[in-house]
Amino acid sequence: MKTYNKAAALLLTLASGLFALQANAADKIALVNKAAIFQNLAQASSIEADLAAEFKDRIDKVNLLKQDFDYYMAKQKKEAATLSETEKQEINKKLQSLGMEYQQTAKQLDGEMRQRQNEESNKLLVKIGQAIETFGKDGKYDLIIAREAVAYVGSDVPDVSEKVLEAINKK
Repeated sequence: MKTYNKAAALLLTLASGLFALQANAADKIALVNKAAIFQNLAQASSIEADLAAEFKDRIDKVNLLKQDFDYYMAKQKKEAATLSETEKQEINKKLQSLGMEYQQTAKQLDGEMRQRQNEESNKLLVKIGQAIETFGKDGKYDLIIAREAVAYVGSDVPDVSEKVLEAINKK
């Protein structure tokens, strides 16, 4: 039993020594807030404008379909008393057709715009990741931790988000 206690004590002593070595190995630690960098990038704010320009013709088509639908809806309500049954049926068919086309076109456009926005956002996230890595190597940091991944950090750990943002904007 004594040998077991001695072995356990020795093991605990060695383990605590290893943890102390690991803690000392990471001397230069910093935090980075990727979300804040992304939001403050000039390229991020231009994504929406670029996509609007890229999909302008299709957006205009969807808006035109909506206007046509609204026109026939208003016509149906306004002229309901004076329209014949045949005219009412034609307007209903037109409304049904326009409504289905509008929904289908708008849904497809929305999906494609989201996909393109995700592609552009991912390109920027890769660029941010590369900038963080370069900043860490140049600054000889041992560890740069994403702020989003840490529940608590003491005030002595620097946040290098602004510096990384400046480095990206210089390129």
